[in-house]
Amino acid sequence: MSRKKHGKDKTNAGVDEGTSKNAGTTPNEMPAQTFDEYQCSGNVEIDFPALCALLDMKDIPDVSTKQPNSSTAEAEGGNTEESQSQINAEPSWPKPCLQVELENEDSLSTKSMKVSGWKVDGQIARVLNKMLPSLSKLQSLQFWQAGLTDRMLISLMNTISLCSNLRVVTLDGNTLPEQSYHLLLSEESVLTHLSLRNNRIGDEGARLIGSALSTPRSANKNLCSLNLAFNCIGDAGAAQIAQGLRLNRALLLLSLSNNKIRDSGATHLAAILGEFALTHEEVVERRKLLLERMQATSFEADQSSADQLPSDQLPSVPGGTSASKGESKSTSKKREAAKKEEKPPASKENPKSNKKASELKVPPSKGGKSGGKQKQISTQEQETSNAALNEVESVEIVNPLLDQSVQHRDTQLILPGNTTLTCLNLAGNRITEQSLPLFLSSLQMQAEGGGLLRLCLQRNHFPPECESYVKIKELMALRDPLNKNTSEQPEEEGEGA
Repeated sequence: MSRKKHGKDKTNAGVDEGTSKNAGTTPNEMPAQTFDEYQCSGNVEIDFPALCALLDMKDIPDVSTKQPNSSTAEAEGGNTEESQSQINAEPSWPKPCLQVELENEDSLSTKSMKVSGWKVDGQIARVLNKMLPSLSKLQSLQFWQAGLTDRMLISLMNTISLCSNLRVVTLDGNTLPEQSYHLLLSEESVLTHLSLRNNRIGDEGARLIGSALSTPRSANKNLCSLNLAFNCIGDAGAAQIAQGLRLNRALLLLSLSNNKIRDSGATHLAAILGEFALTHEEVVERRKLLLERMQATSFEADQSSADQLPSDQLPSVPGGTSASKGESKSTSKKREAAKKEEKPPASKENPKSNKKASELKVPPSKGGKSGGKQKQISTQEQETSNAALNEVESVEIVNPLLDQSVQHRDTQLILPGNTTLTCLNLAGNRITEQSLPLFLSSLQMQAEGGGLLRLCLQRNHFPPECESYVKIKELMALRDPLNKNTSEQPEEEGEGA
């Protein structure tokens, strides 16, 4: 009996020790503090549950951490075909789980974070907004069918601006009543890849996105890839996006596949690929920009001449220290001697040289001899000012409205089309062969100046043997850097619709 009692005492002591240990570790892991006072460590496995506990959340989602391996199928933001097919086929998670992928074995190297198939409420959104800025290695953030709201998106947009390396955002399957997606495409946005698939984006949402891409006064300068597949964008929305592509020179990849675009919307998209006339608003803005540039260059010229004047006039200015006086006297004597050597031959040959100059270089005019000199000086000034303008344009990233290749034709200003866009996906829409000739002519215009390398028009309302479509495919096959037949390649969003 004594032995049994002794064993029971040992077990009870072990339990007491375990509870005391747990009681000792709990305050260290989660010290008594408020949510706002909590300092995030950058380790999601620690910070996420701790922040949820500080908000008194009962059901805290698990954190699933994926260690880096040699074969990662998922590229930036899940933009590869494999990851997209996985997103389409992936079932909802039975239990909320925050998926984290690390860049290396360090727990502080979170590279990607994904919420997949479970609803993010206000508390979870608050936790994420608190935690994200501490993840210095975070590059990709994905929300797939997470039930985001417009308010959450606005707060998320503000948080993204605090994340130093976050460039890829995926918001697939998150329908927002106010269509606030365009806020992620603002002029200040640093995102390079944005996926907004399957969000029921209509023509109004497309209008907002088009305005975010560019207006005559502003343009997004960082976004390279925009995925708008599987939405409800029609002709009006496609026209608005085409309007945004007129003056946007950053976007490389655009997918509008599996929408409701017909020939009218397709025609607007085809038109911006080739040269087009500037609108009245664009012409007015161009004049303002040209005026600002002229004022800036004239101010710089005046400033540089003003900076040079005192040094030229330094010998004639009295005063200064004894050392400076000695220097100024010696320099002034040298300059005066040089001027005396230069002036006499010029004064002797002045009449004849003026006559010869007026006879040979300047056509006869009523201005006389002095007029010939003034014209020579004015032409030299014009040449130098033009050279200065060219130097400014070569250094700056020029607004398309200030493109040197703008042409005056039939009382209109003609701008070269958008040759920055390299991939346009219009597969699975309602385009007929009526708009194909315009695509063909626009592509032929940009044959020498870059432009589209891939144009996807499969699964539209025209026969594959259509003459214009065959010519488009032949032209695209020549441009494809990988020399692949685009018709044989699987569509970027064509599977798992």
